[in-house]
Order: sequence, then structure tokens, then C-alpha cells
Amino acid sequence: MDVHITSASPEDLAAVLVLLADASLPQAGVAEHFHNFLVAREGGRVVGAVGLERYGPSALFRSLVVAPEYRGRGLGRALTERMLDEARKTGTKRLFLLTETAEEFFPKFGFKRIRREEADAEVQQSVEFRTACCQTDVCMRLDL
Repeated sequence: MDVHITSASPEDLAAVLVLLADASLPQAGVAEHFHNFLVAREGGRVVGAVGLERYGPSALFRSLVVAPEYRGRGLGRALTERMLDEARKTGTKRLFLLTETAEEFFPKFGFKRIRREEADAEVQQSVEFRTACCQTDVCMRLDL
């Protein structure tokens, strides 16, 4: 697998939105925060992505997605580790996320389950918290 992880470019947005739609993940807010996304490419094809929405010292970790034929190869782990490094380098202190399907995946990186109302107020104002994700999604936090 010759996959490279790089900062997303505006030209990658359409491919990432397709990946998210195919995985039944929220697309709301992605375009507005796409400058804080990473993509995984094999050749010229986008095969994975992950993003951050920054809110002061906190951020919403969102949109971790891998094309079905690339799952189980460690690409989700690689994208997560790279984004965590980026968050640390830019001074982010806390990360929050919402997940419906990956509750078992994120504790491997130190994320802990919390109640939604424990997330920072700024993060709770994000489109993902307010409208894009179901109220039953698991909320998690990681202190960096």
C-alpha cells in the first residue's frame, strides 16, 4: 500500500464528501473547516480523511473516514495519529469527538467517554454537535 497522508487541498473536498456520504457520516461543516483536514492518497485518489474544527484551545476531531477497500490496513490509525500530532503542534489542549460506530477505536489513543454536556461550550456550538450528529452518539474527550 503506497498511501501518503498530506494536508487537504480545496480540490480534495468533493472526494472527501463522497467518502463521508458512502460511510453515512455527516458532511455538514466540512467545507467550512476543510483547511484543517488531512487526506490519505494512493496515486491521485483520495482514500481517507480526517479533520479538526478549532474552537480556541479545543477542537472537534471529526470525519475520520477510510474507503472500504482500504479498511483494516491501519490507515485509520495512521490518519488519527497524524491529526493528533498536528493538534499538539498547533497548541490544541482538548479534543472532542462524537461517534456512532467507533467507540471501541478511539480509546486506543487516549479518548475517554464523557457526557455531551461536558464538552467545551464552543465545541457544543459546532454544527456537528447541534445538528449533524444524533443525540445518542457517544461523546469522547482527549486532553493533549
